[in-house]
Amino acid sequence: MLVSTKGRYALRILLELGRYDNQTHVPLPMIAAKQGISEKYLESIVSLLVKSGMVSGVRGKGGGYSLARPLEEYSVGEVLRLTEGSLAPVSCLEEEENLCPRAGDCATLPIWEGLDAMINEYLDSIKLSQLAAMQGENPCPGGCIR
Repeated sequence: MLVSTKGRYALRILLELGRYDNQTHVPLPMIAAKQGISEKYLESIVSLLVKSGMVSGVRGKGGGYSLARPLEEYSVGEVLRLTEGSLAPVSCLEEEENLCPRAGDCATLPIWEGLDAMINEYLDSIKLSQLAAMQGENPCPGGCIR
């Protein structure tokens, strides 16, 4: 599993919006400037976040984007599954039902199922509010969230 820029940037966008109360609408150009993300690429990610209900948007003067719910209610896993599709380590686990014809005889399947469960449990256990708190403490030289 390799997390794309879309997934990493979605986390950064949500963390940026989390700096403001949910009544403040942050304009797209401000988010782009603060996060160093092109507005065009940012638009496509924000659009996905709005469609999913994670972010709300207001058009016009005084418009912008805000979180749809408190930062502590978002998990890293939820965001990455939205942006990446699947976090499965192997293709046979990408769908709800494993349709691989060899699944019944696959000696390695339990390894991949266990890894898939660990990945999802781990990423679901991390709330964006925890990342925001860590960001303030700067636990990683050069910053953790890129």
